[in-house]
Amino acid sequence: MAPILVKSGSFRHGLAEKKERLLSMAGDYSIGMPESDVEEEHASYKCCLCDGIVKCWKRVKSFGVKGWEIGRSDPRNVMFSAKLGLALTLLSLLIFLREDMSRYSVWAILTVVVVFEFHIGATLSKGLNRGLGTLSAGALALGMAELSASAGKWEELIIIISIFTIGFCATYAKLFPTLKPYEYGFRVFLITYCFITVSGYRTGEFVETAVNRFLLIALGASVSLGVNICIYPIWAGEDLHNLVTKNFMGVATSLEDIVNNYLSFVEYKRVPSKILTYEASDDPIYNGYRSAVESRSKEDSLIGFAVWEPPHGHYKMLKYPWKNYVKVSGALRHCAFMVMAMHGCILSEIQAPAEKRHVFHCELQRVGSEGAKVLRELGNKLGKMEKLDREDLLYEVHEAAEELQHKIDKKSYLLVNSESWEIGNRPREEKGDNLQGLFNRDGERKFLEHKSLSEAILDLRSVEVPKSWDAKLTSENNPAVPAAITLNNISKTYESASALSLTTFTSLLIEFVARLQNLVDSFEELGEKAKFVDPLEHQEEPVRHGGFWTRLFNCFQSKD
Repeated sequence: MAPILVKSGSFRHGLAEKKERLLSMAGDYSIGMPESDVEEEHASYKCCLCDGIVKCWKRVKSFGVKGWEIGRSDPRNVMFSAKLGLALTLLSLLIFLREDMSRYSVWAILTVVVVFEFHIGATLSKGLNRGLGTLSAGALALGMAELSASAGKWEELIIIISIFTIGFCATYAKLFPTLKPYEYGFRVFLITYCFITVSGYRTGEFVETAVNRFLLIALGASVSLGVNICIYPIWAGEDLHNLVTKNFMGVATSLEDIVNNYLSFVEYKRVPSKILTYEASDDPIYNGYRSAVESRSKEDSLIGFAVWEPPHGHYKMLKYPWKNYVKVSGALRHCAFMVMAMHGCILSEIQAPAEKRHVFHCELQRVGSEGAKVLRELGNKLGKMEKLDREDLLYEVHEAAEELQHKIDKKSYLLVNSESWEIGNRPREEKGDNLQGLFNRDGERKFLEHKSLSEAILDLRSVEVPKSWDAKLTSENNPAVPAAITLNNISKTYESASALSLTTFTSLLIEFVARLQNLVDSFEELGEKAKFVDPLEHQEEPVRHGGFWTRLFNCFQSKD
């Protein structure tokens, strides 16, 4: 059959051209997405997957580094974690040996997890609270079960009413400030009472449920306490003792550095924002006194645990005066507030000129060094648990403060603007005989008796009326003078404020010395109640390091 000739420009000719173009496109491209797009999608998917793996690895690595730093900074954290794991392991072995205990074993495991704390005092506190709460709730639930059983058809109603009443009374009682240490016991009491009452009503096994729960809780608490005390014990009282000792050293270092920096005219180009918002900062001066100021909550927590701890180590008294540690720390904090205020003088915008600081350099430096010496001596005595020496500890710092006060009295004209003094700026309201009659010899002598020694030395009776008075008179006729007077007044005001900055710093330092007496009195009271060693009667013995077996072996060694 001969091919049909298609006329150019006809409708059939257009269809034929479209068909050829479609066939050529089908041969060049595959059906679906182009290969380049598919490859790009696979590549982007692989990149996202690799980025996710890298980010996860970085997070795991960062977490591991932080964990290593925590364990390295305080190895007790590692020991505490190991002790908790050991306690759970021992308890699990005991449960495996007794198959009949597996039904209520969850109570023993929960007891170990909840009761096991970092400090032994906290473990004792929680263990006792949990035991007393369980025992009292079990006894009350058994009594309520007998009462509800005798009520017949009103049994469920009595149980519901009793749950509401017990819940209300227990919750209201734990809000009392005196019962705050037993808050955990009240929570355990409510849980145990509701559990025994409801489950016992369904099963009828009130006595068995209460007894098994109490026994397993006692088992878990015993394992926790035994492991925590026998293996590397961590005492809250020891931590409280070390915390107060550390705060003494921190405040002493801050005081000495602040005085030295102030006399060296050290200024902050920009005050760190963390200091302005009272947050933790890298500034050692700031951290020294801040740790003492911020330690109140930690001290309250530690003393709450320390009162539960039995006599141990150097603290062999049955009722050790832990509250006096908090009292000493409060007196130290009272002194640290002055150190904080002196640091504020360095951080302030208005600063005293270096020339005026240099005038009081020796006196300020001596007071600062002697004050820091007193704090370090108290810290060392507290660390060694020794009483103060019989000589006056505050003699040197009081003498240094008196010298500073005498120097201030002699050089007080440097601390204020002399032109604004009352004696040199008295208004000339009257002239001639009227002005001379205002002061007689006796009245002038009495007036000067109230002035400082420096004013008497300067003989301020001969001071003329300041030029500002004449300028004031001439300014009425010259309109250009007030602007100059305003600038002059601003300059004088700034000079006066900068001088008052030095006055503030010296006053705060003297007030710090005055507050040291209360600190020493609190320390002496602690030494008497805690029966610190008298340094004159104490003969130092060689310190023997070692664990339990070393101390036991030393007990059997023969002594010459």
